[in-house]
Parts: sequence; C-alpha cells; structure tokens
Amino acid sequence: MPNFAVILPAAGASRRFGDKNYKKPFAMLAGRAVWLHSAEKFLARDDVKQVIVAVAEEDLETFQQKFGANIVILGVEVCTGGKERSDSIANAIEKLKPEIDHIAVHDAARPCVTEKQIEAVFDTATKTNAALLATRVTGTLKRAGQGEVVSETVDRTGLWEAQTPQVFRRDLLESAYAGRSDEPATDDAQLVERLGEAVTLVESAPTNLKITTKADLRLAEQILKAAPKPKTGGVNPFADDDLWR
Repeated sequence: MPNFAVILPAAGASRRFGDKNYKKPFAMLAGRAVWLHSAEKFLARDDVKQVIVAVAEEDLETFQQKFGANIVILGVEVCTGGKERSDSIANAIEKLKPEIDHIAVHDAARPCVTEKQIEAVFDTATKTNAALLATRVTGTLKRAGQGEVVSETVDRTGLWEAQTPQVFRRDLLESAYAGRSDEPATDDAQLVERLGEAVTLVESAPTNLKITTKADLRLAEQILKAAPKPKTGGVNPFADDDLWR
C-alpha cells in the first residue's frame, strides 16, 4: 500500500471572506475550525502518514496558540506559507518524510470532501500517477467583453471545474515544483501538465465546495449535517468539541 502525505494550504489572504477576525480556514464551522474538518477526512486513513498545514507567517503565532493542542494530539505538522499558493506548497514539500510515495494537495477551506471522493482520487492517482477531483461544467458559459457585454458563448463540451484533492506521485510533483517558472499556474495539476504528464479527472460533486464567503459557511454546515459520519477506526479524536474552541 503506498504512503500518502497531505498538504493543506491555509496561507491565503481570504480577501473575499469579509471577516477581519478570522481567515476562512480558521473560521468556525459546526463547532470547529474549517481546516480541521478538512484535515479529519485524511487523518482517519491508514495510508496517510503525514499531514502538513501551510500557514501564513503573520498567522503562525496565533495559529499555534489556538490550535497547539490539536496539532500535538493529531500529529499534524505546520510549515510557513509563502506569498503565493505555490510557494506554500513548495515549503511543505521540503518537509516530506522519506517514506512518502504520493502527495495530495487539498484546500484547507474545502471541508466537505467525502471519504468516497478521497478514496476514488487516491486510487486513480496510484494507478495513473496523477489525478484530481473535478466536476463537469453544466451551465452556459459567457465570455464578457468591454463594459461586461457578452462577447461570445463558450462551448462547454469537455470542460471541467477543478477541485481538490489533487494527488500526484511524489517525484512528479517534486519535479513540477523544481522546474516551475514565473508563469502563473492556478493549481498543482497545471504544473504537472507542463511536464507533459497526463492528469486524470475523477468526477466529484458540487458539494465539495471551497469556502470563499460567509454564505458558503452556512451551505457547508448543511452539507456536513447531511453527510455520513467519518470513520476514525474506533476512537473519535474529534468527539470533544472543547478541543476545537
């Protein structure tokens, strides 16, 4: 069985979240922080040997104060995030244990991913070396021109919206980051694609949403209420809500 490391980038500015006190990964959702909901889905798996959270330098002290006990109890590692998301991932890669075979990158602010979705993308990445969760684009797409006037209707055939986790054979992602240029990439899969490597799409669902605004928190809470309880191998390390406050 291959060993996985999971990187949770949580160093973004959260400009659209609209809360001066909390960035979106650290906001409370159904009794605990958003990032902890994301982390727990992976901590329950036997093949996940390492979970690394990337936190902005200006947030490190507060993060350690607020979540220090959780970090120790759960065995989560913390690294300093960078100016860009890719910088945070690069910093986390440097902390990988030697025995890690595959790397999963999952948005810390995407708390509603399911065990079934993780199992599917992990299994596909093991077989194909690189895979990501995604949903088919079903709506009608318009490209805006000057003055927000429609310039064209975009053909949605073959279009997918990328999600996370995005999972890669370790050496592929390390090579992608070692060779990255100043050309921007919107996700990790794009960096791997630039190596000429195939990345397989694994169909997901819109419920695997990324928290962007406070309204998303309310929707995420309803999704979590409707979801099956995560398997934790017996003892539930998340049972005591006081740990998360």
